[in-house]
Amino acid sequence: MTVLFDGVCNLCNGLVQFVIRHDPAVRFTFAALQSASGQALLKAHGLRTHDFDTFVYIRNKTAYTKSTAGLLVMRDLGGGWQLLYPLVFFPRVVRDAVYTLIAQNRYRFFGRQDACMLPTPELKSRFLT
Repeated sequence: MTVLFDGVCNLCNGLVQFVIRHDPAVRFTFAALQSASGQALLKAHGLRTHDFDTFVYIRNKTAYTKSTAGLLVMRDLGGGWQLLYPLVFFPRVVRDAVYTLIAQNRYRFFGRQDACMLPTPELKSRFLT
């Protein structure tokens, strides 16, 4: 299970840290959308390689994007987080509209970094390069 995220977005980096903290079984791996691995995975799944406004979750060889990706990650984290998954029953057009509004304003609301996040040595094995 791989999460692709905008490597310079503070919100996205915070979400990656959240998943890491709540994934004691170490099931998730991560790659910045901008990285060579991220770009290769986007291409392999027929997704745009220049769109960094989306969150991508690759699970069982299928790529999910935007709100569906986020809700599936919450479900797969288990525990109380999976209680968010029933939000998937809201119309996707509504969920993705809210997602897009946040994604388009994420730098203004949460800021951005000059370069992609570098994982600590302990977490390096969980990041694709």
